Amino acid sequence: MRRMIILVVVTTFISSGLALAVQGDKVIEFKNSSMGTVKFDGALHNKAATGCKECHTDGMFPKMKQGTTKITMEEIYAGKLCGACHNGVKAFEAKANCQRCHIPPSK
Repeated sequence: MRRMIILVVVTTFISSGLALAVQGDKVIEFKNSSMGTVKFDGALHNKAATGCKECHTDGMFPKMKQGTTKITMEEIYAGKLCGACHNGVKAFEAKANCQRCHIPPSK
């Protein structure tokens, strides 16, 4: 019964056109990087996080919509945005692990 209620609520939000965070079974792609497309796996990140608000705060990804926060490697290396977790302690370090996130463009 609880799953049905959650499904109805999620379906209502989706059909209303409101932007939702990456659901557990979804992957979104960021294609604006010269280093290659970044694929964000919702299932993987949802397993690692304690909840949506761990990343979606006023200081980090405040809106749950792709493209509303500019993400730069400088910010990540400074421990902001993705770098808050990808620091070598909580998750793999972003520096020297480019291929873990970036898929090089095809030649």
